[in-house]
Amino acid sequence: MSTSRDDFGIAIRSALLQRGAKQKFSLFVLILVSIFIFTLDNANLKPINFLRSLINDGIYRISAISSSPIKFSETTKDFFVKQVFVYKENERLKSELEQLKKSNLNSLYLKTENDSLQNILQLKKDSPYTLVNAKVILDKGSPYLNSVIINKGSNSGIKLGMPVLNQGFLAGRIVEVNFTSSRILLLNDLNSRIPVVVSPNGFQAILSGVGKKEPTLQYLPENFELNDKENLIFTSGKDGILFPGIAVGQVIVEENEVLAKLFSDPDQIFFVSVALDQAKEERER
Repeated sequence: MSTSRDDFGIAIRSALLQRGAKQKFSLFVLILVSIFIFTLDNANLKPINFLRSLINDGIYRISAISSSPIKFSETTKDFFVKQVFVYKENERLKSELEQLKKSNLNSLYLKTENDSLQNILQLKKDSPYTLVNAKVILDKGSPYLNSVIINKGSNSGIKLGMPVLNQGFLAGRIVEVNFTSSRILLLNDLNSRIPVVVSPNGFQAILSGVGKKEPTLQYLPENFELNDKENLIFTSGKDGILFPGIAVGQVIVEENEVLAKLFSDPDQIFFVSVALDQAKEERER
């Protein structure tokens, strides 16, 4: 029994000794290989340099390829982040641009309205009439009826029949009065009839609306002829309602029909002035 145990121990020690010899030999070989590689690396030999270049290129290529997914994901992330930022910035700038456009349009509108009011105030100052300025709030234009609603009524002293001026020229007359609004019958309305006088000859006529832009002149004398000078139309005041001498338009002839080209364009009425009364010096003339 003891002999067997001794044999087993001897076998183990022998194996360990053999394993240690192999490890020592492997270490010695590795040292020799390292010295050989170090010597070759320091030697300036073309084959070695070429081999080194190939190995370095391979390592670099493999490193680049292995890191490409990471770089691609980072680049893709940055790209989408930038696109989202650019989109949001673009939307913000578009919104600001729209606001600026609206502000500019509002400013232009207010400037236009202010210029119109300035002109009306100047006309009111120079006018021989006591005027009430008003703004058109509703247009009831149609192929047959032409009237507008203004934002002044009996609370401002407006009464039926009063003449309405646009830029100092006759535009129509008041046909309906409410407390804070009134309706103006324009000169080209089918129901409009006003007595006028044609200058310079002084011919009397009736200016009648026909639904078109230019009213007609009716009941002219048979010997009526256009003068070489301007043939202007004024209110005659024969109806006892409209004040005499308000400029209306100019006589034109189209297809043997005598028409009036109105100084106040019925399609361009925005601000008007209602003539409440004549100035004292005008009434005394």
